Amino acid sequence: MKCYLFVVLLSIYSNVFGQEKFRIKEVETGNGKTIYYMVNEKGKSIKELDSTKYTISMNADDYLYFAIFHIKGEKGWSAIDSNENVLFEVYNTSFGEPSPDEIIEKKIRIVDENDKIGFADYKGKIIIKPQFEIASSFHKGKAIIGQSCDKIPWDKHVDENGCHHYSVVCDKQGYIDESGRIILLGDYTFEEIQKKIHWKRPD
Repeated sequence: MKCYLFVVLLSIYSNVFGQEKFRIKEVETGNGKTIYYMVNEKGKSIKELDSTKYTISMNADDYLYFAIFHIKGEKGWSAIDSNENVLFEVYNTSFGEPSPDEIIEKKIRIVDENDKIGFADYKGKIIIKPQFEIASSFHKGKAIIGQSCDKIPWDKHVDENGCHHYSVVCDKQGYIDESGRIILLGDYTFEEIQKKIHWKRPD
């Protein structure tokens, strides 16, 4: 019994602490091809990634528990851990240009197959399941959300395959706490909620 308990605890420990921090190193080959390497905090290369699979890297030089890539055949930004497991799809912050979200207050916005927004923590664990039409990043433990939202195009989109830019307008606005609990939601403007909770855009 004690042996069995030890094995279970060891398994839990491995799942929680088994991942290591890494960064992505990019090497240009000179023929227009980029090779991506995972490098650990000791500067050792963990592995070389398949450059035909990972087509765009959106990573700084920080050592993190996951990296953000565009993966061939996928529609958005995928977060992968050091074992190349896809953890979630990262929210794109700008309509019309590639701009995956960043970790702010140890949280990053994610999306599901229906484009609903949720949050994962800096270790790659989903802490607020995707459920919001629109959601800001957190500031001092609060994030602004919107309901019944429409995307209003900035201008006429002539080319359907080109970059499209929109503004988002919601009938209802409110905010959530770090557990994802809705604290307030009603007929408020974004600016009213922003002022009420003293929310600021990240620098």
